[in-house]
Amino acid sequence: MRFRTLTLAAASGAALLAAGVLPAHASGPTPFAPRSAQEGSVSAADLLAKVTSCSQISSGKYKTDDETSATVPVCGKNGAVFWKADMDIDCDGQRTTNCNADRDPWYQDDTAFHQSDGKPLKAESLPYVVVPSSSSIWNYSGAGIKGGGVVAVIYNNKVEYAVVGDTGPTKIIGEASYATAKALGIDPDPATGGADSGVTYILFKNSKVSPIESHSAAVSLGDQLAKQFLQNN
Repeated sequence: MRFRTLTLAAASGAALLAAGVLPAHASGPTPFAPRSAQEGSVSAADLLAKVTSCSQISSGKYKTDDETSATVPVCGKNGAVFWKADMDIDCDGQRTTNCNADRDPWYQDDTAFHQSDGKPLKAESLPYVVVPSSSSIWNYSGAGIKGGGVVAVIYNNKVEYAVVGDTGPTKIIGEASYATAKALGIDPDPATGGADSGVTYILFKNSKVSPIESHSAAVSLGDQLAKQFLQNN
């Protein structure tokens, strides 16, 4: 979970500029080539074609950062919910080389959902998505979304399958793990990375990957659910 503000992000950028260093995402072509240009057999274009319009199921809308206005609704489809937002980087959970208190100003050593051995998830290696904590705006569990549920994350014509791995602020949406960003070619740096817009999150209802830390299981189940999603919408 992170409580990022634009002020903090701007301050971080200003510090880098003052030091004569540009943040990675401002230095031209991204060096973060995705692990796979396409996971599963369902294309990004086919999935996006099913989420062109929104039937809003949330009582209100979400912000993408603390200081932005609330513009993002949660939308309903047969067998899934979705939203279109930015991507902030979540580096919480087990401490690793790139996810720790030294690298991430918002680092927390736990995640809402845990591995099969009871330990927090590893944001650096496991693709997962953060959902807003339940509130009057929207209750994810009431919509059939569970910890370990499958999410198709779409960006720049790429599909990455992830799991629901953490919960975030009640009024902010659009966040995923370091590993999710890296796989999609997005700068995964928790302090300066992320994507400002253009990310679609499709969460499949009543799905659950077991064990939650198995990415291959998420891809296999995700591919099946994506095919069903195309058939049912």
